[in-house]
Amino acid sequence: MSSKVFELDHPLAEHHLTRLRDKNASPAQFRSSIHTLSTLLAFEVFRDLELCEIAVDTPLTQTSGHLLKQRVGIIPILRAGLGLVDPILDILPEVEVWHLGLFRDENTLEPVEYYNKLPAENPVDAAVVLDPMLATGGSAIAALQAMKSWGIKNPKFMAILAAPEGIANLHAAFPEVEVYVCKIDSHLNDVGYIVPGLGDAGDRIFNAQAH
Repeated sequence: MSSKVFELDHPLAEHHLTRLRDKNASPAQFRSSIHTLSTLLAFEVFRDLELCEIAVDTPLTQTSGHLLKQRVGIIPILRAGLGLVDPILDILPEVEVWHLGLFRDENTLEPVEYYNKLPAENPVDAAVVLDPMLATGGSAIAALQAMKSWGIKNPKFMAILAAPEGIANLHAAFPEVEVYVCKIDSHLNDVGYIVPGLGDAGDRIFNAQAH
């Protein structure tokens, strides 16, 4: 595996991934497992954040401590990426949240941008693009290009599941980008879905499946 790819190895990850894959899991169960997996993965994504030393007064004495030095931004790809936002806000409330709207054209499998409110300047120091699924890689590449245009030097990409094809396509475009996933699945099927996968993550997170 590439040194630029981190795959989560943890019993809790296996437990919650199995719950996610279950087609009979309720939306509440699905969201709960997404929340747990995103939290576990976020600790790895943010492991290299820079710190600054400060003095702090405890109830007993003064001691030294450390606070984050960098401005951190997360960029969920709408809509499914929103499911990964709250877990990160829970552990890093100061994070900046910027949104990108992309959907996949089901005929061409290419990403189509419909919303982009990234500022023209003053980029954050550390940025992570969020999307539960890294399938063909099209949306990820478009989002990372937006990060580069904003001025982000070393954006990262975080997903719950990835297909080998998606990782390969992403690194063909951006070989330097670190990819963090809970699991790399087998392959993509002929309509671009991850196998064995978990279906449409956005539909299942928001209970918006067509009936």
